[in-house]
Amino acid sequence: MKTSNILILMTVIAAVNFAHIASAESLKGSRPNIILVMTDDQGMGDLSVMGNQVLQTPNIDAFSQRSTRFNDFHVSPTCAPTRAALMSGRHEFRNGVTHTIRERERMALSTTTFAQLLQQSGYQTGLFGKWHLGDEQQYLPQNRGFSEVFMHGAGGIGQSFPGSGADFPPNQNKENKYFDNVILHNDTVVQTKGFCTDVFFQAALGWIKQQHDAKQPFFAYISTNAPHGPMLAPEKYKQRFKDMGWDDKTQGRYGMIENIDDNFGLLMQKLQQWQLIEDTLVIFMTDNGQAGRNGKLNGKNKKMHMAGFKTGKGSAYEGGTHVPAFWRWPGVLAENVDINALTAHIDLFKTFTELAGAKIPNNIQQIDGRSLLPLLENPKSDWPDREIFVHKGRWASGSNVEHSKYKKSAVRTQRWRLVNNSELYDINNDPFEDTDVAKKYPEVVQQLRTKYDSWWQQTVPLMVNEDAPLLDHQPFVELYEKAIAGGPLPLWQPPKL
Repeated sequence: MKTSNILILMTVIAAVNFAHIASAESLKGSRPNIILVMTDDQGMGDLSVMGNQVLQTPNIDAFSQRSTRFNDFHVSPTCAPTRAALMSGRHEFRNGVTHTIRERERMALSTTTFAQLLQQSGYQTGLFGKWHLGDEQQYLPQNRGFSEVFMHGAGGIGQSFPGSGADFPPNQNKENKYFDNVILHNDTVVQTKGFCTDVFFQAALGWIKQQHDAKQPFFAYISTNAPHGPMLAPEKYKQRFKDMGWDDKTQGRYGMIENIDDNFGLLMQKLQQWQLIEDTLVIFMTDNGQAGRNGKLNGKNKKMHMAGFKTGKGSAYEGGTHVPAFWRWPGVLAENVDINALTAHIDLFKTFTELAGAKIPNNIQQIDGRSLLPLLENPKSDWPDREIFVHKGRWASGSNVEHSKYKKSAVRTQRWRLVNNSELYDINNDPFEDTDVAKKYPEVVQQLRTKYDSWWQQTVPLMVNEDAPLLDHQPFVELYEKAIAGGPLPLWQPPKL
């Protein structure tokens, strides 16, 4: 076939693909199954499709090539904040989440989650892995809209901090926290066997199959604790990096990432096998910027691939919040398409509820996010400029929050990023923030400062956990002690897939 004819054919196919999703109302109330896979501390540089030449992530790479990709998608600088913003549709501080520990990770009980609204509209909802929005009974996902829960406590497996932020007590092998873990399965404390990420995906897949067999629409939130530290992975995943000469920490971290990729590949394989693929929207994203930024190769310090960003997790710069976001729904969303509009985690609330045909009550929290449906229906749709507000939080307990107002803060628009109330970057022309142009554009600096000050003033009264006293008990430790008082923990049995 002549080249000209091939180009014509490709144009026709693309036109048909876009025509399929062109109607402004076509996705509202379409009620797909939704699977959200969100990994912990994995950044833009932690995928081979993003240029990492050490890692091999073929399954996520192939998924991204078949996806609609949000290329300017942002989350919060750290773990619990991103989860609170995602669940609520508004900035985490407005849910009281200003930290990851010390009772300031608890999502305000006044917050309505999108999972609650999906549940009310007939969806089954499942969480598998990390919650990190409060471990006291009233804060648990079972009471925030999830009908199936399979989770560890605190911010990470084996973690323990003052107050309620403690996971179940470490297992017998204290150096091997990510294997054979104790997990809360709905209201039962169970013992699992195997590596944590494998177990979370197994639990999710078993539940997904149950919903499919019952012909129930579902939302599955697979929220891995990997590749968060400690850097532990099965030996077979570490060996390749060991042979290259990488240090043990890098072996563990990269091993965790390649294990995630294998599990993601299994997920997509099973969706295909169960003929669920065309009825399911699958999303891959991460919860903050890249955590692993340095390693040792053959004993020498080595800077890890970071996809061009100069910072990662915990930073108010671009690298702290800019993450991958790949969306795939075969036959509905366009494949291998880039969306460059400024989007964020706060946009998932309205997007998911609109897809599900769920009604958002008038008496819940103010939603800061937008629906992404216009962009999903037409990637070139008009998308008005906006401000995305960033703050790391984590000031000392009991301190005056005003003293931290501008510390590790940012305002992002489609073009600009104002960092720490003083540095200005032209992201369109300088995506990796090499040149501060604040002196060149003082009017932009002033405009963004004014926007930030207004946002801060409205937000501080909603930081409801600032004066919360530390609990004198740890809920998941108490659950564990109560459970073992009745005898050996029940052994969780992986479902047959």
